[in-house]
Amino acid sequence: MAKIAALVLILLSAPMLLAAAEPAASDAEAPAPVRWETWHAGNDVADTASLQRGARNFLNYCIGCHSLKYMRYQRMADDLQIPGTVLNANLVAPGSTNLDYILTSMPAADAANWFGKTPPDLSLIARSRSPDYIYRFLKTFYSDPSRSTRSDNLAYPITAMPAVLSELEGVKAAVYRDVKSPAGGAPEKVFDHFESIAPGALTPEQFDGFVRDTVNFLDYVGDPAQVERRSIGLWVVLFLLLLSAFALALKKEYWKDVH
Repeated sequence: MAKIAALVLILLSAPMLLAAAEPAASDAEAPAPVRWETWHAGNDVADTASLQRGARNFLNYCIGCHSLKYMRYQRMADDLQIPGTVLNANLVAPGSTNLDYILTSMPAADAANWFGKTPPDLSLIARSRSPDYIYRFLKTFYSDPSRSTRSDNLAYPITAMPAVLSELEGVKAAVYRDVKSPAGGAPEKVFDHFESIAPGALTPEQFDGFVRDTVNFLDYVGDPAQVERRSIGLWVVLFLLLLSAFALALKKEYWKDVH
């Protein structure tokens, strides 16, 4: 009888145990907050194919507002191994030649009137801001109906730039959560994650590759000779080490009689 009574108690308590375990399981399945501040571009300026795609992306989506005033079309084509026929037919802006600098056709006065400020030249943006910053900036646009551009950005709040890549990425909303203030005041709004509102032409993986290629191209533009410079630098260091070894041997030969 005692065994039967114990079995009955176990069966009666099982639903309560399962009910108590459900919130814990639900909490465990809740997605972790998105730490966009830790995102890295992971670009490689030695990847010529990526640079070619990045050049295509920039000249299709960015040149309307931004210039690369220190980069010529021909220099870009030579470095990125772009054939002259492809360059002149698809990449050089109308009215320009392959020897011209890559400049936007948007008048500065009109740009300042439309956006509140003239869009900056991006020749050195990767050196002044870093590739990781550009990557985070392009990936953290979200819908904000209260602004004139109908969008805002986590990396650069209240940016004048609209979400020009939304047709590729889609439209997303920023979801915030309340966090208790250490001082005991009103709860603070802290970003938690993005929520898709409308899909774009690309999948998330494809859009991520699009952004990385574009960032890679801007990194190249900021220092076009960096791959060659790093390669030469390795040989220079090796030469200096070898020269130091010879200099040390010569020093010992000169001073052996003195010591």
